[in-house]
Amino acid sequence: MKLSNKIILSILCVFSVSNFGFKASDKNIYHKDWIDFNKNGIKDVFEDPKAPLESRVKNLISLMNVNEKTCQLTTLYGYSRVLEDELPTEGWKNRVWKDGIANIDEHLNTIWNQEKTHTKYAFPYSTHAETINIVQKWFVEETRLGIPVDFTNEGVHGLCHEKATPLPAPIGIGSTWNKELVYKAGTIVGREAKALGYTNVYAPILDVASDQRWGRVLECYGEEPFHISEMGKQMVLGIQSEGVASTLKHFAVYSVPKGARDGDARTDPHVAPREMFQLYLYPFKKVIKEAAPMGVMSSYNDYDGVPVTASHYFLTELLREQFGFNGYVVSDSEAVEYVSEKHHVAKDYKEAVRQVIEAGLNVRTTFRTPESFIEPLRELIKDGEISMKTIDSRVADVLRVKFRLGLFDSPYVENPEEADKLVHTPEDEAFSKQINRESLVLLKNENNLLPLDVNKIDNILVTGPLAAEVSFTYSRYGPAFNPSVSVYQGIKKYAGNKVNVSFEKGCDIVDPDWPGSEIIQTPLSAKEQADIDAAVEKAKQSDIIIAVVGEDEKRVGETKSRTSLGLPGRQFQLVQALYATGKPVVLVMINGQPLTINWENKFLPAILEAWFPSTAAGEVIAETLFGDYNPGGKLSVTFPKTVGQIPLNFPFKPGSQAGQPGAGPNGYGNTRVLGPLYPFGYGLSYTTFEYSDLEVTPKSLKPQADVQVTFKVKNTGKRAGDEVVQMYIKDKISSVTTYESILRGFDRIHLKPNETKTIKFTLHPEDLEILDINMNWTVEPGDFEVLIGSSSEDIKLKDGFKVEAIGN
Repeated sequence: MKLSNKIILSILCVFSVSNFGFKASDKNIYHKDWIDFNKNGIKDVFEDPKAPLESRVKNLISLMNVNEKTCQLTTLYGYSRVLEDELPTEGWKNRVWKDGIANIDEHLNTIWNQEKTHTKYAFPYSTHAETINIVQKWFVEETRLGIPVDFTNEGVHGLCHEKATPLPAPIGIGSTWNKELVYKAGTIVGREAKALGYTNVYAPILDVASDQRWGRVLECYGEEPFHISEMGKQMVLGIQSEGVASTLKHFAVYSVPKGARDGDARTDPHVAPREMFQLYLYPFKKVIKEAAPMGVMSSYNDYDGVPVTASHYFLTELLREQFGFNGYVVSDSEAVEYVSEKHHVAKDYKEAVRQVIEAGLNVRTTFRTPESFIEPLRELIKDGEISMKTIDSRVADVLRVKFRLGLFDSPYVENPEEADKLVHTPEDEAFSKQINRESLVLLKNENNLLPLDVNKIDNILVTGPLAAEVSFTYSRYGPAFNPSVSVYQGIKKYAGNKVNVSFEKGCDIVDPDWPGSEIIQTPLSAKEQADIDAAVEKAKQSDIIIAVVGEDEKRVGETKSRTSLGLPGRQFQLVQALYATGKPVVLVMINGQPLTINWENKFLPAILEAWFPSTAAGEVIAETLFGDYNPGGKLSVTFPKTVGQIPLNFPFKPGSQAGQPGAGPNGYGNTRVLGPLYPFGYGLSYTTFEYSDLEVTPKSLKPQADVQVTFKVKNTGKRAGDEVVQMYIKDKISSVTTYESILRGFDRIHLKPNETKTIKFTLHPEDLEILDINMNWTVEPGDFEVLIGSSSEDIKLKDGFKVEAIGN
């Protein structure tokens, strides 16, 4: 453990100021190979870096009193949320955290649209690292046992810190289908967190987004459990490769509120047990077993009438005993409070505290004071309603992570000045643009309208309410204050002096009556009609119209579920008016969830799905529209034609998406719109690909054997491009109804014109498992089909194999 001269000087300067209320310790607790955290002059077992982990944990718990133990079971939210101070003050000696704290969340990170969080200590990066060291030093030197703090922060859009490296929304990351890219994103988030003093990142989100109306679809990787698992695993491995904990969100069955009713209305997700395990728990189980994340966030919904955060079954039996999780569990905001206040399964808040601790929760995390949790918890212990054995077990989980993070060996950022070289480097910025490029999905390209030739166009109109907007490039859960480029700016800069690029907004994102206007239409106001007319007049003078439409950060997100999935406000009327000019319209979609763009898909020649890109939005979209980049992303969610089809997701059960008989018994004609607008795994390219030579070996095997699958893919077009190859498995006969097919392999490959690559996948026994009729995970004997394709519907190659019963 060592501190730079700069940080030592900074700490001493701060500690010498009387109004901070403390001074540097009289004793030198810092020794060559250890730190005397409890300041007794003896190297205790917990202070010995060479001692076994469990011995250190056990020793430290034996030295802790009740106050110190309870302080390790709650979060102190950082500056301007709960903590009023940027730096330690005299008053801290009178607050509950004088006995320590489990973690401090989002301290001095800066949230882009919350001015109260803006602080001079966030940037430059080295300043933040130094400041975190000062806070950490207070806990190490000014509390009796000196237990270090785990500094947590959000990280699903990139690290939630001023000017950190921005990432697109997770739904865009999911659309890359690029595992190597996601691992690299994780390493960047982890490296930046470590350099800035954060030791735990709340990412990735492993929720299965199965209701397209749900506001948090944009924060999920997609709707298919295997795809989510593979992307999430790489994010965890990347983050934790940098010595920082990854905390999974949100456990469990969180992403299917009934009727997409979010927020205060959230309750039972109405998911059957087998579906829960095969879909909603699958990503958590797989990522925990294969990537060993150190954290899990428990969700604030219930399941079958039992709040998850108060469920021993979910937090202990499933999470720890079955899945093997050995980190610590934090609660999502208000999850504990909802046990009594919303779910009403506890007579009061104190009883709710007892239930969650007994269930297996380690740390209460919400925007309330730590005292609000610790005081009732101490009363419960005093009254004998919670045993010290239970408390010790919960505390041990927290301490174990802190030891694994090295906080008891090196509690400080060792070289704060290095943060300026480690956070948002030029290489990181280049990566940010690349992951944004790979998140783009080409949905339609009639007659190869795209890419546009800048040398053959004189006038372009860029229009739409999101054309000159950049707010969607920032996120509550991502970096703040990075310079951002709008789509209009990006196109104008790309075109330079070769093309006249004009702009007309056309309409606002929503009308004044929205969302009510989605069910009771109102006439256009005079201003709305004039705005559309102005865009039409400019469109008539243009060769190409690029309409940038969709949603912004006020229309999607937590507690922002939608009733309709059409373009909000007057955007549809704008698009129709632009189409009526007879000029080709390229639709660029900025949105956080699948939209029911049926008319647009039928009549407009080109559609590019951009999701919620980050700050390079305008640059990467312009590069793609003009052909410098060939889009290769694929949809990780199904686009329905109407909300009346929901639920409509991959994978499907047999017959669940069947048509209707037009004749014969009970056949009296069709009454429903059937099929997706765009299926799971769909996406176009500026080039074409050919699949061939599928080989599946062996053809016959026992249940615990692997299956090798190989095939070839060739770029048969004239441009280099990416293809996402997808492998699906169909279990033909089983003891229970299984899905029509399930995803069990994918890879994103880059091919030059006429280049051929051989793709290899390995199917392991767990890839063939189902929950059998007795709810046991089993590889059942029988015939399996291997389906290789470019989407879940565009299957190019088929073959099969047979699993033989043991003993045959």
